[in-house]
Amino acid sequence: MNEKYDYIILGTGLTECILSGLLSVENKKVLHLDKNDYYGGESASLSLSQIYNRFFPGQDMPLCLGNDRSWSIDLIPKFIIANGELSHILYYTGVTRYLDFKVISGSFVYKDKKIAKIPTTDMEAVRSSLMNIFEKRRMKKFLEFIYNYKEDDPSTHQSLDLDSHSMNDVYSKFNLEESTKEFIGHAMALYLDDSYLTQPARETYKRILLYITSVSLYGKSPYIYPLYGLGDLPQSFARHFFLFVFFFIIYFRLSAVYGGTYMLNRHVDEIVYENGLAVGIKSEGEIAYASKIIADPSYFPDRVYKTGKVIRVICILNHPIPNTGDLDSLQIVIPQSQVKRKHDIYIVMVSSVHNVCPKGYFLAIVSTIVETNNPHIEVKPGLDLLEPILEKFITITDILEPMNTNKDNIFISKSYDATSHFETTTNDVKRIYFEAEEKELIITQKSAIIENE
Repeated sequence: MNEKYDYIILGTGLTECILSGLLSVENKKVLHLDKNDYYGGESASLSLSQIYNRFFPGQDMPLCLGNDRSWSIDLIPKFIIANGELSHILYYTGVTRYLDFKVISGSFVYKDKKIAKIPTTDMEAVRSSLMNIFEKRRMKKFLEFIYNYKEDDPSTHQSLDLDSHSMNDVYSKFNLEESTKEFIGHAMALYLDDSYLTQPARETYKRILLYITSVSLYGKSPYIYPLYGLGDLPQSFARHFFLFVFFFIIYFRLSAVYGGTYMLNRHVDEIVYENGLAVGIKSEGEIAYASKIIADPSYFPDRVYKTGKVIRVICILNHPIPNTGDLDSLQIVIPQSQVKRKHDIYIVMVSSVHNVCPKGYFLAIVSTIVETNNPHIEVKPGLDLLEPILEKFITITDILEPMNTNKDNIFISKSYDATSHFETTTNDVKRIYFEAEEKELIITQKSAIIENE
């Protein structure tokens, strides 16, 4: 370990592993450490026995739930947008050769105490139960505008300037109702609040178009998900880019194209500084030097601040979610106003077709930003949609962001939010990359990562 590296990366969460992969593609020499003896950090996937040991120490998993090896349970539930930036990064870095993905079967929104599929085409808008017949026509015209808009063809602009008109202006142009604006903004454009309404419409247009084009790739929903769970993503980056040192025994599991060293179960004793700049780490008597250090928040608790809390409830079911057509996987967004909250509630569900649980079982995770002193009550609208529930595992964690203190060559990632997708995580990757490399991240190779579905 007594070597000089371009980067030392601490933690194997998805953010850190993506950055390792991107930097390795650019021929940077990377040392990647994790104090845990498993991949993924906060975004790991655990077996059922590990889940019980984590949430109910000393309690054995019920034998009726089958083989422990059949379970791979995400601690942080998120889907990948099929045509989104994370999908392109995975393809660009080459790690997709180690992964298989399946399309999520449906995307829904909660309205008036009912679940309805989100329309993404003009024909779906006509059939949607979310709107009356007059609103369906208006929504159909709105979707046609989004899909047909061409920057160099003013005839497709309908007198709207996406850089000067707000999204409220666009909605008004089509006379859309408040409830329609709500599911467009929160379930399609994936905004966390309504501040986008008064901002220039271009960003929202891009988000809606991303949603629509992602659906068009595979036809079921805009989301994809890796077989065996999200924890396989960090492992795949490691397989592709790094020489492994696991419990201090070296073995090979890498593409020879890229170099690097990867160590699990390796603690950092101290950060080495010279002239006020971080230049390396000391671990178990050895020193590794690097020009820059990237880390998850747990390595620098004095350099992050709390912006809130997120509650996540992992639920084991023996049935599909009711009123969703018995789909084997899906997302449900419960917009804030539907349950008189300030933040949306997200539900994701996967099943045995994704190799994350035995046949006949389903994994559903409900998450939201905590607003009160009774977070368990806040997720009740989501949990009510899942009943009956066999088992629940509840976590409440801080949402952490780094202070603006990266002038000493240390760059810290954000913790994961309550959203059911990775777009905010990808934004954090781009932020750190820009700060560390002093240039924007530009992905030059883009392709769908599911060849046949």
